[in-house]
Amino acid sequence: MRPDSDVSNRASSWDDYWSGSGPAAAFSSDGDVHPAIAGFWSVFFSQSIPLFDRPRIIDIASGNAALISHALSVPGADSAAFTCVDISETAIAGIRSRFPDVQTLCSDATDTGLPSRSFDIVTSQFGIEYAGSNAMEEAMRLLGDNGQFACLMHHTAGAIHLDCAAGLDAVSRVRDAGLIPLAIKFFSAGFDAVRGADRSPYERAARELNPALRTMEEVVDDHGPDVAGGAIANLYNDVKRMHQNIQRHDPSEVLEWLGAMDLQLEHYVNRMTAMTSAALNEKAFAEFCGIVSSAGCEIQQQGPLFAAGDERPLAWTLLASR
Repeated sequence: MRPDSDVSNRASSWDDYWSGSGPAAAFSSDGDVHPAIAGFWSVFFSQSIPLFDRPRIIDIASGNAALISHALSVPGADSAAFTCVDISETAIAGIRSRFPDVQTLCSDATDTGLPSRSFDIVTSQFGIEYAGSNAMEEAMRLLGDNGQFACLMHHTAGAIHLDCAAGLDAVSRVRDAGLIPLAIKFFSAGFDAVRGADRSPYERAARELNPALRTMEEVVDDHGPDVAGGAIANLYNDVKRMHQNIQRHDPSEVLEWLGAMDLQLEHYVNRMTAMTSAALNEKAFAEFCGIVSSAGCEIQQQGPLFAAGDERPLAWTLLASR
């Protein structure tokens, strides 16, 4: 079991992420809506749910409960009893709001406290690998007799991982350049100049801001305008547009917006750092598969999931039954 302080820190980090809004925080490379991933879950739930009269389904590290949406689209899913587990209270609150009939538990994935072998279907999408091998052991403990298990995990050579790594590099470079603090200083001096104050602080702030703007241009050149969900390109364009029409903007609104963007970008960096660190190479994935086999489960499928026309894998897939 992990130290309480570690669990608390991870819970706080995920609360920050799921509390976010706007382009930086809302962008997710988890691939929830990718057709290949949606197809994977459609097939799995279509085959597994009919095996039980009233299947007890638990989704571990649920996040935004994307898997519940996939499951509910399958005929017969209305007979299932769903439980979602996540370490983030904010994520759990969101699930309760969207799916009031779903049971929820705010818990570390490595130690849910739920009865052993109490679920017919156990799932996780881009979640178990964040909590480590102990979370896989917990999933196996929860899987009942004749139970069905399905999991997607991040792949170090995968398209999602590479996109996240590019986004992490882009946003980190912009933050390291001091863009937001420099922009706040620039606009504060600019609004003062519009009101008739000495223009020299404004001109000095503009010179200080220019290198950070050039960094944004370099980031977009390196990674393309869609990097980090377009957050960098959008932020660059918004700053320039607001400056060109500075007389028309309310100072408090602009400065508040910049502060919010700074927080969103921080959350994004934290999220992408966690993701790139959690992604599994072939050896690490094999270790997770070994845990499943050691728990007495038969593995039906293990290996990378590919999207049509893309040689890069989207994720690791693992299907098993007890």
